[in-house]
Amino acid sequence: MTTRALVLGGSMTGMLAAAVLAEQVDEVVVLDRDRYPSSPGPRRGVPQARHAHLLMSGGARIIDDLLPGTTDRLVAAGAHRLGHPTDVVALTSQGWLRRLPATQYVLTCSRGLLDHVVRERALASGRIEVRTGTEITALLGDASGVTGAAVRDVDTGDTGELSADLVLDATGRGTRAAHWFTELGLPTVAEEVVDAGLAYASRIFRAPAGAESGFPLVLVSPDPTTGRPGQGGAVVPIEDGRWLVTLGGTRGGTPPTGDDEFAGFARELRHPIVAELIAAATPDGPVHGFRGTANRRRRFELVEPWPAGFLVIGDALATFNPVYGHGMSVAAFGAAALRDGLRDGRETADIQTAIARTVNDAWAMAIAQDLRYPDAIGPRPAAGAGIKHWLSDRMIRTATTRPAVAEALVDVMTLAKPAATLGAPRVLLTTLLGPGRRTATRPPLGEQERAVLAGRPASTG
Repeated sequence: MTTRALVLGGSMTGMLAAAVLAEQVDEVVVLDRDRYPSSPGPRRGVPQARHAHLLMSGGARIIDDLLPGTTDRLVAAGAHRLGHPTDVVALTSQGWLRRLPATQYVLTCSRGLLDHVVRERALASGRIEVRTGTEITALLGDASGVTGAAVRDVDTGDTGELSADLVLDATGRGTRAAHWFTELGLPTVAEEVVDAGLAYASRIFRAPAGAESGFPLVLVSPDPTTGRPGQGGAVVPIEDGRWLVTLGGTRGGTPPTGDDEFAGFARELRHPIVAELIAAATPDGPVHGFRGTANRRRRFELVEPWPAGFLVIGDALATFNPVYGHGMSVAAFGAAALRDGLRDGRETADIQTAIARTVNDAWAMAIAQDLRYPDAIGPRPAAGAGIKHWLSDRMIRTATTRPAVAEALVDVMTLAKPAATLGAPRVLLTTLLGPGRRTATRPPLGEQERAVLAGRPASTG
């Protein structure tokens, strides 16, 4: 019997899911409201695409496992593979991180390039059909099971129905799945929201001569310990010799979106390195703003009974404050859980539970920090949170001077290892001992970075 799967949404998450499904079912159809650009670039359905994106090594390895060769293709197309912490100049909330030998890595490029390459790799098999300009208006079926989707052509208004053995929602943060569940007679989907009120402002720059490649990722992280709005910035090397500079601030300290005010905000960060780099570069476009940064988790896995033939993945399941750079990696973990569940022949309810479990670590890290900012919206921290905050701050401070703690922290922050890694006896003991020596007060710059800041041609040799 021929089997068909519908994937609702065709961004990175949807394409990863479609590639997984193509190994298990006869026909995979991806439905997306947008038209895809012919070359890498932002599109309407990914409103956050103009802002900094980091693909952590934990997620990148999963994507390479699902779509072999993706990382190599990204690098060939201009993405940067930066060793972490070697190629990262990072001011943490507790001081500058030393540029120790890399134990993990980060891939940096525009979101448009990332989506383009993942889509290219997923569709290379020829087993996936894509229908763009198609809006999903409802799920077909009833509370016991989903049997397809009702659709509408966004150009003509024509409506129709597509039957399927499996429907997977990858429509992102704007998902209407909870509403569709209500229409099917299913219980209300519980939702958790933690919102620090972060707003972004981003602008692309042409890198200075000699800094087009081999330049580090530069991060000035917001500090949740001051009792003031958290403000930070990032200089992210992307393709074609450009930097994507993103500034952010939580409620009460959000960045301006005017071209003239952009650099001024950067100068007021905890360290002026981002502003100094901007001054050495050339603007290559206007400032773009973005505010949809709340952590939002929809607890689909708690719905009982679970409708057979339906799954939710990626941002439709959970979205994160983008400052942590975890969203795309978590989506990749979800696709891997989908693959494993299908291979094992598990019921969709069990697969949904497994997908939801991949959210846990990133969710816990994000909300623990975001709830510390003034006027954050969300449940008040539980008893004992103060001790956890003290331990977290001490661990980050210890990581600035002690390699063992730095390695563990980088492993967890890149989602290469589970958060439980930080509870290892060696890590905890070293954390309790503390930094051991004074944390650096100046950024750990190499010759190339110092030359750029001094306005001299940077050597890449």
